[in-house]
Amino acid sequence: MANGIIVRPLHSLEDFHRCVRIARAVWGDSELDTEPHVTYVIADHTGGQVLGAFDGDTLVGFIKAFVGLHDHTPYLHSHMAAVLPSHRDHGIGRQLKLFQREDALRRGIRLIEWTFDPLETKNAYFNINRLGAISRRYIPDFYGVTTSPLHRAMPTDRLLVEWHLDSPRVVSALNGLTRETHACPAQVHLPIPLPDSVASPSLAQSASPQANAASSDSPLLDLQSRIRSEFTHWFAKGYAVTAVRVSPTGVDYCLSPYSDF
Repeated sequence: MANGIIVRPLHSLEDFHRCVRIARAVWGDSELDTEPHVTYVIADHTGGQVLGAFDGDTLVGFIKAFVGLHDHTPYLHSHMAAVLPSHRDHGIGRQLKLFQREDALRRGIRLIEWTFDPLETKNAYFNINRLGAISRRYIPDFYGVTTSPLHRAMPTDRLLVEWHLDSPRVVSALNGLTRETHACPAQVHLPIPLPDSVASPSLAQSASPQANAASSDSPLLDLQSRIRSEFTHWFAKGYAVTAVRVSPTGVDYCLSPYSDF
């Protein structure tokens, strides 16, 4: 790779233990909430994926995926992806996802799914715009409240991403053929906006792990409640998230009828 990072499948117990250490460093989970190395063993043993990104001999990132079934069709659920803070913003996450896609297609798997926090707009931009994924399902409090500081003692609401690996949409996105704009496409009936303040320290601090999220009147919890209602409403009407765009006041999730693509 141009950045010196090599991605390869992981199979050894030593590598799986290293993944656990990376996960703890990234999410800051307690030992109770950190997934043990045996989950990596199971993913690898049952036809899933454990992929590692190496800087020399140092493991700096990984992806873990399990096999699932939709009716009788296999797909991968990409459960975890992490890159050490020291190696972020160097394209390693994209390298891991591209390797994951190639490995899946080689095995005849055409769909990978995963979840992400809709309040994390950087992840949203990467998933929807850069990878060409879509989302048409919102899952309230998917994991329950965890000890991770990244989850801010809030309900772990998630958008479920669908990555249709050989679709024209995905191929165009990966080849850089999707035109970037600062507005939602014309066919979008309703954008779901997030304000600039979603990333502000004051807003994030109001839902800190020390707060009682269930009883607080945090602005971040209010925002989560509002977008939960909007996503659920429009997904039920057959819409899907197809773009993420910067707006004058923040970031918009752009929804289109699912039949349009």
